[in-house]
Amino acid sequence: MPAATMEQLVSLSKRRGFIFPGSAIYGGLQGTYDYGPLGVELKNNLKLAWWRANVWERDDVEGLDAAILMNKLTWRYSGHEETFVDPMVDCRACKMRWRADQIAGKCLNCGSTDLTEPRPFNLMFKTQVGPVPDPESFSYLRPETAQGIFVNFKHVLDATNRKLPFGIAQIGKAFRNEITPRNFIFRSREFEQMEIEFFVRPGEDEAWHEKWVADRIAWWRSVGLDGQNLEAYHQKPSELAHYAKATVDLLYRFPHGLEELEGIANRTDYDLGSHSKEQASLGLTARATPNAHSTEKLTWFDPDAKKHIVPFVIEPSGGVDRGVLAVLSEAYAEELVKAPPAERLQPAAEALTTFLKSVSRNEKLPQATKDAILAEGERIAAAPSERLASVAGLLALPGVESIEVAKKLRGQVEPIVDEFYRTVLHLKPRIAPIKVAVLPLKKNQPEIVETAKRIRRELQGAAAMRTVYDDTGAIGKLYRRQDEIGTPFCVTVDFDSIGQGKDPALAGTVTVRDRDTMAQERVPVKELEGFLREKLR
Repeated sequence: MPAATMEQLVSLSKRRGFIFPGSAIYGGLQGTYDYGPLGVELKNNLKLAWWRANVWERDDVEGLDAAILMNKLTWRYSGHEETFVDPMVDCRACKMRWRADQIAGKCLNCGSTDLTEPRPFNLMFKTQVGPVPDPESFSYLRPETAQGIFVNFKHVLDATNRKLPFGIAQIGKAFRNEITPRNFIFRSREFEQMEIEFFVRPGEDEAWHEKWVADRIAWWRSVGLDGQNLEAYHQKPSELAHYAKATVDLLYRFPHGLEELEGIANRTDYDLGSHSKEQASLGLTARATPNAHSTEKLTWFDPDAKKHIVPFVIEPSGGVDRGVLAVLSEAYAEELVKAPPAERLQPAAEALTTFLKSVSRNEKLPQATKDAILAEGERIAAAPSERLASVAGLLALPGVESIEVAKKLRGQVEPIVDEFYRTVLHLKPRIAPIKVAVLPLKKNQPEIVETAKRIRRELQGAAAMRTVYDDTGAIGKLYRRQDEIGTPFCVTVDFDSIGQGKDPALAGTVTVRDRDTMAQERVPVKELEGFLREKLR
């Protein structure tokens, strides 16, 4: 079962080194996050899986890495200067600022309806270009990666001699000055996109649009998302962007609700037409922005029609960060390994009840913060035997640090959770940050330690499996830690492995433990690499 609350993911991400709040030691910067040691591995694995599927394994897509800073005229003719705006309102009571279309006329912080009139707010970050401040010497941090592909269309076409249909793929940073960043890494001010602009003949666009929708759903499923949590939403004509003929949003059921993970749009000839010179001669179907500055016609010569045409564009555009969040959410599980006895569970349940009463009586906490803590606490209290492991996420919520009895709750719950529960990420092996963990049964036994470290070096090196060595706890605790970060397999080196065990037949073997089933089997060290490679495949 995927994560029930965002707090579970936030707590795990910070505790285990997936994702940290940006600039935390200085109070943070809203809407920014830093990827930690495990987070960067997970993110890179997701990007590599996308690149492999869409560039390496296809014969009709090329790669690109365009600059983040572009000539400001790019954003005039793309339509961003005019249309890339959100309606902004301020709450007169608490001074919070919100997107008007997200709050239904009521401040989410204090509940007041005394709001200012909505006013347009452009989401692009402006930045100075060059050493001398000048009203004209500015550019924008790109709000999307797509425009870098469009302005390079002719360069890629001339360099590769491609014929339609073909695509250009790019993964890169984008920046949006969001009024209200929210829901962890789902909506932030700095993020990464995975985008393809696929160029087709006019008239073939609708069939290609349908094909790309099916391909993208299949890919998300291949990296671990359950089809029941994915939905394809066909935008109504009134919802379409000004450039779109049709758009299908792939929605995923995040802990905070059903939200967009990726959009696949039929952009017609709007983009290449808008960035072209002499538009009147191109026979455009879209209402392109009149362009007085471009030096190129972004066309392709059709040898069958014997004329230059402006291709239509199909755009699958997904968020890397949203993808990471979806994969984490889908993989997350809190599992009862064995039922704790009632005499152990009762004191923890009583400590939770005391904690919730303390929160409800606290007059210093903002109401929205208090409501979030109480909602999660009451969810756990409704079924403590199944949900006690969620207390770690509860105690990581903002505001909990001011509740004195939280320390007592932690002290009551942690020993029970360590013994009877496990948090596990059922990640697909190719997406998992760590593939194998090598663990010594005794860290004070030199021969066991050296054997374990040698196995780690061999798997990490010649076998090219991301492998770690860990001796920082008892073997049961080490298993739980690797479960929590999604490591598919643990290899334990013991006395039998070094020929000092009771069973001579086990000499030269190690124990391999499966994350998902917790089953263990003995494998000869000399066969370990092949065994793991087959399992990981």
